[in-house]
Amino acid sequence: MSISIPETSEIGRRVIAEVEKAVVGKRRLLETIMAAILAGGHVLLEDYPGLGKTLIARSFAAVLGLDFKRIQFTPDLLPGDITGGYVFNRRADRFELRRGPLFTNLLLADEINRASPKTQSALLEAMQEGQVTIEGESLRLPEPFLVLATQNPIEYEGTFPLPEAQLDRFMLKLTVGYPEVQEEREILHRRHQRRQDEVPLTVIASPQTILGMRQAAESVHVDPDLETYIARIVDETRHERHVAVGASPRASLAFLKMARAQAALEGREYILPDDIKRFAEAVLSHRLILQPEFWLTRHVTENVIADIFARVPVPVLNA
Repeated sequence: MSISIPETSEIGRRVIAEVEKAVVGKRRLLETIMAAILAGGHVLLEDYPGLGKTLIARSFAAVLGLDFKRIQFTPDLLPGDITGGYVFNRRADRFELRRGPLFTNLLLADEINRASPKTQSALLEAMQEGQVTIEGESLRLPEPFLVLATQNPIEYEGTFPLPEAQLDRFMLKLTVGYPEVQEEREILHRRHQRRQDEVPLTVIASPQTILGMRQAAESVHVDPDLETYIARIVDETRHERHVAVGASPRASLAFLKMARAQAALEGREYILPDDIKRFAEAVLSHRLILQPEFWLTRHVTENVIADIFARVPVPVLNA
């Protein structure tokens, strides 16, 4: 399906407006997730319980016409529970493949850090390769395939911290945040008016539409000076005194893909420095490993990222 950049912008605007019927007061977050969907990246949502992380995932899946599955990660979850496996059919006298919940378009991996490393590794293959391996056979996942994972930042008992390799596979790390008083009042008002918990949403797009919008985003022009700008920003993270391990080239690619997606959603055929700055913390915060003496100091990562962007000169683009 061929979709132009203006059409991509219009569809994106309609999708976000429809999701906002269910999710109140989080437009900037919804715009970022929409851009990540166009960029083909997985998103890690880290925040307190009850802030609407599951609702956001379900709403995007419904409005985009995507198949949706949810996995509640627990310590006893096995790789086969999420990938599926071969089961013997007595009537047919043969083994048949039963596909697990990974075979979907949008997967909500709820409390991902509660699963064992073995199960996390099965998800890692799906996130990176777009496939799963069952009994030595590699099976492709549907396209598009996206993971929205959640984790609770305050409960660590019975959890398995995500390895750096898996964190690096997430294009963005985002927080939802508490609603303002007026926003929370609007949540209550809408629930009172609906007389039910479920929010009816209209389907705006389809998997084929998403793939067409991705192709449109790939056509967005990137000035060579902005490529250098991205490379210098990421390189600075590797020489910052507060940082033990800086960002990998995946961070550079994430900036590029997200900037292109954001430009397409705004109806532009070129990216601007602001398209890169917009995703500074979302792209870098989970990719920087601080020096041990700063592990318990709050806001160090945010300050490091702000300092890096302040140091690196912004290129002046020709009109």
